[in-house]
Amino acid sequence: MAIRYVYTALGVLFLAMGVVGTVVPLLPTTPAVVFAAFCFGKSSKRLNSWFLSTRLYRKSIDGFVKKRTMTLKAKLILLSSVTFFMGLSFITMLVFQVPLFPKILLGAIWLCHVIYFGFKVKTLRS
Repeated sequence: MAIRYVYTALGVLFLAMGVVGTVVPLLPTTPAVVFAAFCFGKSSKRLNSWFLSTRLYRKSIDGFVKKRTMTLKAKLILLSSVTFFMGLSFITMLVFQVPLFPKILLGAIWLCHVIYFGFKVKTLRS
């Protein structure tokens, strides 16, 4: 029972981050909204239904969830924010002299994001 409250709190936190991300260019909106959707889905049916009806959900990830499509703008925002934050992580690894394997792993994860969202997810013409 208490885990539902944890999911609700995480959902609210990531929803707030997604809302802020719509106006702050460097804050990733789509991943935050996706995680909020997951958390609300686990917390309660009523909260999940409400979240799926919000404009933020419909604008950010509804097309991806239903049809595996995204607008070009959504793709660019997603990939630029992923690139920015993974770049910061890579620079941090360089500063703290992290071994080679985690750097390669981070680069591979970034490349998978680019390939999947850039080439596998269809671009919705709006």
